[in-house]
Amino acid sequence: MVAGIFPKPAELEPQVAFWRKVYAKWGQDQVVIHDNRYLNLIYQVVRLPEPVSDGYYTPEQKAFLDRRLEQWRERLKVLESKLVRNEALSPWEEKLADYIARRAGKKALFGAADRVRSQRGLRERFRKGLEISQQYEPLFRSIFRQYGLPEELAYLPHVESSFQLNARSYAGAVGLWQFTSGAAKTFIGDDSLEARLNPVLSAHGAARYLKTAYERLGSWPLAITSYNHGIGGMKRAKEQHGDDFVKIVREYDHPLFGFASRNYYAEFLAACEVASQAERFFPDLDLRYAKRNALPLQLAALTPPQPPLSSPRPERPKTKAPPRRESTIKAVNKGKTKLPSKRAAFVSVKESSPRQRKR
Repeated sequence: MVAGIFPKPAELEPQVAFWRKVYAKWGQDQVVIHDNRYLNLIYQVVRLPEPVSDGYYTPEQKAFLDRRLEQWRERLKVLESKLVRNEALSPWEEKLADYIARRAGKKALFGAADRVRSQRGLRERFRKGLEISQQYEPLFRSIFRQYGLPEELAYLPHVESSFQLNARSYAGAVGLWQFTSGAAKTFIGDDSLEARLNPVLSAHGAARYLKTAYERLGSWPLAITSYNHGIGGMKRAKEQHGDDFVKIVREYDHPLFGFASRNYYAEFLAACEVASQAERFFPDLDLRYAKRNALPLQLAALTPPQPPLSSPRPERPKTKAPPRRESTIKAVNKGKTKLPSKRAAFVSVKESSPRQRKR
């Protein structure tokens, strides 16, 4: 079903396969050293020194990883230099050159040292996100259906936040759906921290954003990528390269269209595949108990009928600390915080993404 709604060009399969492994194969103790353009070029999978946690690298782990990355950069520099000078390669270098050429073409042999990147495995985090998502997924699907959107968009928080209620980004985006205050004001009708952390209100905001993005951009690959890069950014990409999404991924040149934006749609496709086939990728995961605790679908209708545009917003929380998970759910269940009407939500629509900091 997902494949019919969200196209998966064959040219994107290496990227989708890479993120599928990040989500379902490689654990948090594993770091993949790879090419940031050709994701099927995986040079090494290293294990981090103990102790390993779900948080930041320790200083020792960072130093370990920096050394490995520098080793690969140096190896690839030497290989390119020898190829340019037509010098003899060692047996190991011949194998490396053949590996790169077979998987990405001979052009990938040049500049490879500058494209070395590391990616930590997310298997444990994705698994935990699957457990948490059972509480919200039926409700989110219902919300997207209300807006006439594909309900599989309910998988997007796996990419955005791993379904962590209090997730925060460096750009100031928070919550399951990662709204900044500027985007929340436009699409939720409330830029308070409380509203952005509220899973139901922010799901409505995400639906409104994605509906707007799809109407303006005309395709789901572009609309979903705009969640990371902004509607305006994807409009520029479309103006330069048309509707050919693969061409945009490969050729669109913009300082803000980096690794995250190029891979965002592929990450979404991979997340859809893993989440929709959880029993295949996590055979020991039993979600029956989690599904029994799903929020009632009636909460999806938490929207008052056509309030005036000047209706006051709920007060901002007095503290900057995020509310506890229990208080967030209670606020949803009691209906203390209400959404503006769809008309109010589309007043003065900006072309930034939910994640982008207000400029």
